[in-house]
Amino acid sequence: MKGSLTQAVLFDLDGTLIDSAPDLGAAADKMRTDRGLESYPLDRYRPHAGSGARGMLGVAFGITPDSPEFPELREEFFVAYERRMLLNTQVFDGVQALIDALQARGLLWGVVTNKSMRFTDPLTRAMPLFASAGAIVSGDTTPHAKPHPEPLHEAARRLGVPSEACIYVGDDERDIIAGRAAGMRTVAATYGYMGSQADATLWQADASISSPMELLHLLNSA
Repeated sequence: MKGSLTQAVLFDLDGTLIDSAPDLGAAADKMRTDRGLESYPLDRYRPHAGSGARGMLGVAFGITPDSPEFPELREEFFVAYERRMLLNTQVFDGVQALIDALQARGLLWGVVTNKSMRFTDPLTRAMPLFASAGAIVSGDTTPHAKPHPEPLHEAARRLGVPSEACIYVGDDERDIIAGRAAGMRTVAATYGYMGSQADATLWQADASISSPMELLHLLNSA
């Protein structure tokens, strides 16, 4: 992966920088137990955490966004998640060291997530990692969410760099599609919430990493 022109690294949020699955899963599971249904283990929710409400409600109740009851259950899920979203969410091992190393090299960094500002803003304000981020773009910051490239272009504009000077790292195929459409080099984070059926080799990313610090090795070898 050519890295000589890299000025900034952008990251997806959930499943790439932070492990929010415990709080996402617990919010959905509380909805189950509130209805007298048996509790599911976190391992059942984790592979679907990257899909947000769609994934969590799919596991908890076997419904899809097309289901008539989905909008009401989604808002109930949002409220339940909002109440606990910082209880057990943590930065993935190696992420802080990676960010420190990127900054030491003079690289800018930022976040582009499909999570709405309703959750992204309080979460990133509360976690020290994000104090040095030059751009945080949510799913509703622009009129489009990933896989549309506009959120990535917006992040590049906020950082003051061309989109083609950015690398985008994410754990979902939508991340790679958006990054490629934005003219960025792309890296698949296979340690995230890819799910048991995902095959990152089919995403056509420029590279993949199985731990955060592997990104430095890619930059070193470029």
